Parts: sequence; structure tokens; C-alpha cells
Amino acid sequence: MLKKLKVKDVMSTKVISVPPNEDVVFAFEKLMKHKISSLPVVDGDELVGIVTATDLGHNLILDKYEIGTIVEKVMVKDVVSVNLDDDLLTTVRKMNEFGSEEDIINQLVVIDNNHNIVGIISDGDIIRAIKI
Repeated sequence: MLKKLKVKDVMSTKVISVPPNEDVVFAFEKLMKHKISSLPVVDGDELVGIVTATDLGHNLILDKYEIGTIVEKVMVKDVVSVNLDDDLLTTVRKMNEFGSEEDIINQLVVIDNNHNIVGIISDGDIIRAIKI
């Protein structure tokens, strides 16, 4: 079943992003307001990084950021993405392969053939799609 379903069939097309110069506090507020777990960092039309609620929240609670810290200073620059036409098996493998030792990546940025951001796919999207 995972090989038959495509990313474009289950992804969310509503992508909320932040610019690199966004203050980490405001980026975290945006994550909480929209109840999402990650924000692609976009400079113009270019995907330059990603920040997660877990990373930002953890570091804000531990007071690891100086006042005025911007997203560009803390974002992950090597963004794992999938293509619109990738199947869900490929997506799940990427979520597992590129996660940390004990975790998976919960959301991946979806790009088209021109490397434009066209969506986000989450582990929840995949679970809802397979309806076990």
C-alpha cells in the first residue's frame, strides 16, 4: 500500500514558514499558534533551513538563547525533503533514516521538480492515509 500512495495525495499544501531573520521567540509562538511541529526557513523563494518546536521549545525553556537570537543561527541547514511524486514507502524510509538514533523525523518538506516548496507531509498524514 505504501508504494501505491504518493506524497502529493496525502500531504498538506498549507505551508507556514519563517524568514531566516525571524526572532526564535516569534518563530516558537508561530509554531504554537498553528499547532505545528516544524517551520521551513525560507529566504525569498529558497528553502535554507528548518526549525522544530522541540528544538526551539527545549532551548527556550533552558534559556540557551540570548535575547534577539534569530532563526538563522539555530536552524538545521541540511533539510530532508521528498518530491511530490515519491511514494509513501520512500517517505517513511527517509523519516527513519535521517532521524536521530532514537527518533524519526516527524515532518518532511515536499518539493516539486523545480525545488519549490509545495507542501509538508507528516507521520500523521501517512497514518491517516493508510487507515489501518
